[in-house]
Amino acid sequence: MKRILVTGGAGFVGSHICERLLSEGNEVICLDNYFTGSKRNVEHLMDHHYFELVRHDVTNPYMVEVDEIYNLACPASPVHYQYNPIKTIKTSVMGAINMLGLAKRVKAKILQASTSEVYGDPAIHPQPESYWGNVNPIGLRSCYDEGKRCAETLFMDYHIQNDVDIKIVRIFNTYGPRMNPDDGRVVSNFIVQALKGDDITVFGDGTQTRSFQYVDDLVEGMIRMMNSRDGFVGPVNVGNPGEFTMLELAQQVIDLTGTKSKIIHMPLPQDDPLQRQPVIDLAKKELNGWEPKIPLKEGLVKTITYFDNLLKQIEK
Repeated sequence: MKRILVTGGAGFVGSHICERLLSEGNEVICLDNYFTGSKRNVEHLMDHHYFELVRHDVTNPYMVEVDEIYNLACPASPVHYQYNPIKTIKTSVMGAINMLGLAKRVKAKILQASTSEVYGDPAIHPQPESYWGNVNPIGLRSCYDEGKRCAETLFMDYHIQNDVDIKIVRIFNTYGPRMNPDDGRVVSNFIVQALKGDDITVFGDGTQTRSFQYVDDLVEGMIRMMNSRDGFVGPVNVGNPGEFTMLELAQQVIDLTGTKSKIIHMPLPQDDPLQRQPVIDLAKKELNGWEPKIPLKEGLVKTITYFDNLLKQIEK
């Protein structure tokens, strides 16, 4: 049994990580300040003898004896990370410093949840880990993009200077149950709008692309990354190379929900990337042949079922 700390553990991805780690017989400490996370995401774990939920903000130091740390704490949707951009970059930078300091003191292995946003609006397509990115350092999205880029720098410097055992994953668009219905991300937006019978809002002309990964595939990749060979630190892309336009995604959601919603177009937000698709050759090589298993349609059906039940509960 390992003792594992998950920051942002009551969030969308963090709650799935906590669940998986507990199922594998580990003791899990879930740290969250509930800015975007929710107790509802982990309430089914509360009675587990080896699960501990702690309200804490990673911009402040936290002391605990652990074997591993998954550092996921940071709002990940534009609506939430742009709400308080200074707090967002503090979470990424100061959170990384505090968790790396903890890892250094207790000699824990630590994994950083970085993001495909480090590539910005990419000039290279698809994106390999060797691409340095095209990020606007003073744009609306930079609090998140540059915060994560700085976190990667800190992780590498703690590894090189202090021999901290690190792992870095760059997460591409991920969806699934426990997403926040108001987080402004495209999958949750489209599904909630469709289930409510509202117009489905597509930004721009809808030809921009994303690669959508179901959350179970991401969790598998992150667990394998934490357990990857000594000396391999990443960064490594963890995403689904299947590429879809926004219009294709909207049409799939319409077809699967049976909604009468119409697609309407809104202006494209500033610095919104036009293309996003991972090269996952490194993940396949280093993570025991990891690659996404769940196709978009199957994942959407599960996510639609989740949101349908959630909206019915809210209506009550």
